[in-house]
Amino acid sequence: MLPSDRARQPARKCPRRQWPEFFASLLLRNVWSLSTLYCKNNFRDSPKKEIVITTTTLPPVTSAGEHAAGVANRILLRRSEMSGAMAKIADYLLEYPQAPLKLTIGQLAAQAGASAATVTRFCRLVGYAGYVPFRVSIATDFGRSTARDSWTTDIGRAFGPQDSAADVLSTLINAHSRTLRETAAAIDLPLMKKIANRIATSNHVDIYGVGGSSFLAEEMQARLYRIGVNTHVWSEVHAGLTSAAIQNARSVAIGISNSGRTEETIQMLREAGRAGALTVAISNNPTSPLAENADLTIVTSVYEQFLQPDDLSAKHGQLLVLDLLYLLTAQENFSRSTDNLAVSALAVSTHRRPRRAPPTPRIAHEASASIETTQE
Repeated sequence: MLPSDRARQPARKCPRRQWPEFFASLLLRNVWSLSTLYCKNNFRDSPKKEIVITTTTLPPVTSAGEHAAGVANRILLRRSEMSGAMAKIADYLLEYPQAPLKLTIGQLAAQAGASAATVTRFCRLVGYAGYVPFRVSIATDFGRSTARDSWTTDIGRAFGPQDSAADVLSTLINAHSRTLRETAAAIDLPLMKKIANRIATSNHVDIYGVGGSSFLAEEMQARLYRIGVNTHVWSEVHAGLTSAAIQNARSVAIGISNSGRTEETIQMLREAGRAGALTVAISNNPTSPLAENADLTIVTSVYEQFLQPDDLSAKHGQLLVLDLLYLLTAQENFSRSTDNLAVSALAVSTHRRPRRAPPTPRIAHEASASIETTQE
């Protein structure tokens, strides 16, 4: 059929049953045409905008003053999750922490053996919207440091066999202090109050901890039990799973793991959640498997290092969180807590020896003379 013949043919009518589809397609074509025309008329001469999509696994830092954790801590916390190119950037920055203050993003990428795009993704991974906020945070960190305490010392450098006892003590104090500061800065107080209220009004609290975390779990259990909270602690997975399985909606289950990857603790907390208990994770990693299996997560700002001061500081951050949670729980029913503490203290008072009176100057002099005679 020729085109001229096709044009002379009468138009075919659309069946009535196809009218909805016909009108829908007509409306869609008109809306598309109008939107295209609007864009051409309104955005022909407007400048192009750069759209930045930020995806981070740490809480984003929106200003130089907002530091849930220092720059170095953020880098070390995510070091094990980084790809090869990002890991090169992390290692370079840990070795030359002041480099971003002097280098552009392209220069830093070249020095680290990566691309500028990888540097941008690296900044987002550790919680910054881009390279500029990352540089500002580094400048802020250095501004807080004194001439004597460099960034390397502040983050807790490794100690070696040649270090003096004074150097080891200084490094340890710096590591512990930094851990407490950063943990305190990262604490969500309304969340802590919410958890404390649930603990105080619960009918049962399970605490799970394995290995080094078991000591903290036992300490927390003893404290809560003394103020009248029915609390049990489990470090053996079979017994812990048995207890977790019989919890209910009025129960609270707490899992403690610095790394958040301890399989036994994850299993026990998951089982308690299935039974209906409110589950709480205490970990240094907000994206860990333990946190993913918990209803609520309390983050302690510490990263893992073997035989380094910050590895020893991990328990201090966790203990700060547990101490605060204990005191807030006691506040929820203050009269009951104080009464229980008084009664329990009285119960064990007979098992304590009375304090000895301080020696008089004459007795102390005679004792000193007796020691000197014995030595001669």
